[in-house]
Amino acid sequence: MKKYNPKIAYPIQSPGNTGNLRDIVVDILEKYGVGIIDPQKIFEFYNDLHSYLASSGVDGVKVDVQNLIETLGSGYGGRVSLTRRYQEALEQSIARNFKDNNLICCMSHNSDSIYSSKKSAVARASEDFTPREPTYQTLHITSVAFNSLLLGEIVVPDWDMFHSKHDTAEFHAAARALGGCAIYVSDKPGNHDFNILRKLVLPDGSVLRARYAGRPTRDCLFEDPVMDGKSLLKIWNLNKLSGVLGVFNCQGAGSWPLKEVAQDMSTATSTSSLISRHVSPQDVEFLEEIADESWNGECAIYAFNSGSLSKLPKKGALEVSLRTLTCEIYTISPITVFSNDLLFAPIGLLDMYNSGGAVEALNCTMDLPRCTIKVRGRGCGRFGSYSSTKPRQCMVDMKEEEFTYNAEDGLLTVQLEGECKLRDIEFVY
Repeated sequence: MKKYNPKIAYPIQSPGNTGNLRDIVVDILEKYGVGIIDPQKIFEFYNDLHSYLASSGVDGVKVDVQNLIETLGSGYGGRVSLTRRYQEALEQSIARNFKDNNLICCMSHNSDSIYSSKKSAVARASEDFTPREPTYQTLHITSVAFNSLLLGEIVVPDWDMFHSKHDTAEFHAAARALGGCAIYVSDKPGNHDFNILRKLVLPDGSVLRARYAGRPTRDCLFEDPVMDGKSLLKIWNLNKLSGVLGVFNCQGAGSWPLKEVAQDMSTATSTSSLISRHVSPQDVEFLEEIADESWNGECAIYAFNSGSLSKLPKKGALEVSLRTLTCEIYTISPITVFSNDLLFAPIGLLDMYNSGGAVEALNCTMDLPRCTIKVRGRGCGRFGSYSSTKPRQCMVDMKEEEFTYNAEDGLLTVQLEGECKLRDIEFVY
């Protein structure tokens, strides 16, 4: 390490920081010190480390505790200058050694890190996933969603890993599917719940990633979905041709640190409560931007867990009732009117949390009296759509396939077999 001119430094925390929430990492380093690299040598240090990792087959890095730098600025021009120099060196080394900008920034919510990040694309938006702390699970989901209001404008928020075999695995998995983020687990090898993982990840390893950062709906912004005893957390996102809306009951399973009415986190009791709330297509922002120009506001709404399909106007509403640590995900697909008696809306892969992420394109050709609706989809499994009329024929990649149609709710389903590739799904009316 000598060539990098390292020194032992002792973090100095501001009164505003310590008065908010103590951090065990910084508190320990105040006592024992931490090695700091000479800012003139920091690029050389990162480059040496990253080039070694890359030569060993590592394809990316996560850099943790980045906010520590702001406590070490004395003698180096202050925290702003030091953070900027470290971040610039980090990003230059990443660009040189790892393709695709493979860097996850972590503990980087301090303003100096945010302002200094010019190329960093991904940053953790939450506290750690803590599998052995039952009272932290609802806090994790809620804090990421609310943090993404800011961070989602700057980076791709990273929701952290989770365990697929865990009491709250379904709760966490559903949230990740809405987050617009990378999805990864830290299961022990061989200790997986594939029933959950298959709802998140296609057999080829790809995910149905939503377009933006998952964020709370407008009517949640000034409520406390963790502790007010009455609110559900609603998180929205968009796919190419549909919206997705997740509803989570985060009440009664934890309490915010430092909240005056909160119990000590170690003694907080978990109480399961049934809470009802309305969901509506208008909970999803910018639906009109992905809908057909002639859209009249009607939507097909598919509920993932119940499997129910409903038709609603944009300002219409459905009631959902959830117990603590349970959730429901709705795919909200604007209905296209192709003729007076033919209304259609693609839903996507019905067995994936973010069903609509599997829909790439929709178009129609009219050759009276024949009408052919073509859906461009990806993946494999049950592919569903809303149709006001039963089609005469279904073709997948020019090959005729069987399909099912429920006249009561209009759910049209075809099984996509084989490889997880892009498919041309045609319905002939």
